[in-house]
Amino acid sequence: MAAVRLCRGRALLSRVRGAPRALRGLAAGPEMHFGFQSVTEEERREKIYQVFESVAKKYDVMNDSMTLGIHRVWKDFLVHKMNPCPGTLLLDVAGGTGDIAFRFINYVRSVRERQLQRKLKQHQNLSWQEIFENYQEDKFNSLGDSQVVVCDINREMLKVGKQKAQHLGYSEGLSWVLGNAEELPFDDDKFDVYTIAFGIRNVTRIDLALQEAYRVLKPGGRFLCLEFSHVSNPLLSRLYDLYSFQVIPVLGEVIAGDWKSYQYLVESIRQFPPQEELKAMIEDAGFFKVDYENLNFGIVAIHSGFKLMRIEEER
Repeated sequence: MAAVRLCRGRALLSRVRGAPRALRGLAAGPEMHFGFQSVTEEERREKIYQVFESVAKKYDVMNDSMTLGIHRVWKDFLVHKMNPCPGTLLLDVAGGTGDIAFRFINYVRSVRERQLQRKLKQHQNLSWQEIFENYQEDKFNSLGDSQVVVCDINREMLKVGKQKAQHLGYSEGLSWVLGNAEELPFDDDKFDVYTIAFGIRNVTRIDLALQEAYRVLKPGGRFLCLEFSHVSNPLLSRLYDLYSFQVIPVLGEVIAGDWKSYQYLVESIRQFPPQEELKAMIEDAGFFKVDYENLNFGIVAIHSGFKLMRIEEER
């Protein structure tokens, strides 16, 4: 009995010691950061919603302008790192404009097409009619039962995404859901992959969003986060700050007529936890094999982790 009490005491002490680590990157007490301002949790949530409601229609144009189009390469890299196969069920959170979803669909279609070509080559002795029938059968299932669910808290961002999907001809295997990253409207153990690109720094409670990501992933599922991060090179960091604070808000005013929203976006990047700190937060949420890869000297980073079943959970 004494041994049991001792183990429980150690476990409680461990949780108490680990608690501050889980809260890194979040403001203490009732106050939180909105850029460089201190606000309440509710004020932060409302202000961020208003920012993305304001920028939704010009979001893609501003991304191209702010990053000189490099954001497209970063998103391509994210999907290639994911390396989805036909049958993958993806949840893309804060993905309202559909950039990751469309890339996922293109990637899976390409894999599926290569599989079909290999299949046809292995059946050289089939008749033309048999080859045609096989091709038509696979053609109508170009994603191999893959699906992507785009979840975003902002109606305007989802509206823009749906319009883009219709314009570009994406419909198969694609659905749109209004939902909060901190309280996802999905069952446990549902998705193979969870992605969040340039969205996690805008959730009100990062720790809750990470816990929800863990909950909705299947055992063996993968978490992938693409986000602006911290540049380690001092000279490049100063140049990056100069560009961020002196150029990006001006672009926001000229292109979108919205200086304040883009000033916030720049400030939110500086307030966001650095690579190692975010890695620790992902581990605290329960993920294993957590690592990250810096792109463009750390201007952005891709964090990755896996939901692996613990022995305790299996029991």
